Amino acid sequence: MSYIDIIKDKARADKKTIVLPETTDKRTLIAAAHIIEENIADIIMVGKREKIEDGAHWLELDLSRITIIDPETTDKLDYYVDVLYETRKAKGMTPEKARDTLLSDYLTFGIVMVKVGDADGMVAGCCHATADVLRPSLQILKTAPGTKLVSGFFIIDVPNCEFGENGTFLFSDCGLNQDPTAEELAAIASSSAKSFHSLVGGQPIIALLSHSTKGSAHHPLVEKVIEATRIAKEQYPELLLDGELQTDAAIVPKVAKAKAPGSEIGGKANVLVFPNLDCGNIAYKLVERLAKADAYGPMLQGIARPVNDLSRGCSWEDIVGVVALTAVQAQNIDM
Repeated sequence: MSYIDIIKDKARADKKTIVLPETTDKRTLIAAAHIIEENIADIIMVGKREKIEDGAHWLELDLSRITIIDPETTDKLDYYVDVLYETRKAKGMTPEKARDTLLSDYLTFGIVMVKVGDADGMVAGCCHATADVLRPSLQILKTAPGTKLVSGFFIIDVPNCEFGENGTFLFSDCGLNQDPTAEELAAIASSSAKSFHSLVGGQPIIALLSHSTKGSAHHPLVEKVIEATRIAKEQYPELLLDGELQTDAAIVPKVAKAKAPGSEIGGKANVLVFPNLDCGNIAYKLVERLAKADAYGPMLQGIARPVNDLSRGCSWEDIVGVVALTAVQAQNIDM
């Protein structure tokens, strides 16, 4: 059974409600039909009923079992306006502006639904930039307790791969923090360990990556990773991690014996923390395209309730996978 099939089974076991606000994109409509057919989650779509139903008819999709909410006609609009106003009034929000925002910005409408518990999570980003998804999420839902920063990650499932967790890895940060400090890298490592444990299972084994292994090169970029490793070991002693490690030393046992013989995690890593966004983003796309890997994300970690981003180049299959992962994240929050 593939990794995503396991996640779908977990989602079915305790079904959650996920809101999809990008209802003018045909990938969202196709994904919603498959999610309902596979019984992965209950789906709320935000938008005009006539447009959604016309799109479903044109695509020959059965969306009869989804819930459609039109912000202009829902009897909960006044309630949502009050929630948004109360949440943001210290930042200049007015009731009038809250109403205008909810009527025009379906992403914010979906986030407010998650805020009040009318949905368990939201997935968006196939036709919006990451900043458009993240901004209302942080403004309205805030960060999770004990979280120092929000970061992004991908679950990478590589076929016929003996490395990682039977070919499954968590890559972070691949979509959000441009050039994290040493302290931020340590925090990303901690959040990534929690995400790996909840979404993959097993022991997270974390490598803080660099172009250097254990002093083989000297550069400020290397020093940042060394310092991040020191901070992470000091602040999160329960984590199994090491750095600085080159990728081959992190995941290939034979290479680790030669390059990092004293590393406890050398050759065993399943969580890869990249030194900056360039490295993480380039790496996941190379693995996805060249190794024919399934890449799910960018998932977000550190927000109080599950909200996840999509690549604008995603397929409908990617949306189905991220919805399943979001549902499992919601299960873990409820525990």
